[in-house]
Amino acid sequence: MVESPIKRIISPRIFHRLIIIFVLILQVTYNLTNELQPSFKMNNQELKIRNAKPEEFEEVGRLMVKVYSQLEGFPKESEQPEYYKMLLNVGNLTEKENTKLLVAISDENKVVGTVVYFSDLKNYGSSGTVTEIKNASGFRLLAVDPKERGKGIGKLLSKECINRAKKLNQNQLFIHSTESMKIAWGMYERLGFSRYTEIDFIQGKLPVFGFKLSI
Repeated sequence: MVESPIKRIISPRIFHRLIIIFVLILQVTYNLTNELQPSFKMNNQELKIRNAKPEEFEEVGRLMVKVYSQLEGFPKESEQPEYYKMLLNVGNLTEKENTKLLVAISDENKVVGTVVYFSDLKNYGSSGTVTEIKNASGFRLLAVDPKERGKGIGKLLSKECINRAKKLNQNQLFIHSTESMKIAWGMYERLGFSRYTEIDFIQGKLPVFGFKLSI
């Protein structure tokens, strides 16, 4: 059996300790790699929240279009074609600095929810004054597969955005919503959001309402 050159230089005891340290380093690296992929048990299925992979962008875009086109009172694709084009190509938003597309992945490896998180509001991409706010995060375009609603997926995605803002030591988080999405307003309020009229705006003929969370 050929002896390792390293073992000939150092004592077996020190060599053994080095092996233990190496294993610990690998474990820490693995944990850090998976830090942004929290796992949750919901209704007997395991959900993971993580950044979307490029190969998932198309699936996420289709989900966005499906969800927003079904909202009662929300503009249809024929009324706002550019908006729906943005939804379909939502993965392109990640080309901007400090912008992440998050997804909720079921135990069947299916995208069941998504949201766009901005750790710097300068790239938030909406009308109004929100892009001028400093040291704050925001999220937009929260969408949950209609077949998976009522399971708390939207809440998990929202809380992930809040947790990311906390890790950046930011003290504010901003979002927008519309009357068509009013069913989600209760969830936002339970998470601590309150109306913030200073960032309200009009999208075409659609009133868009601002909300703020103090962290």
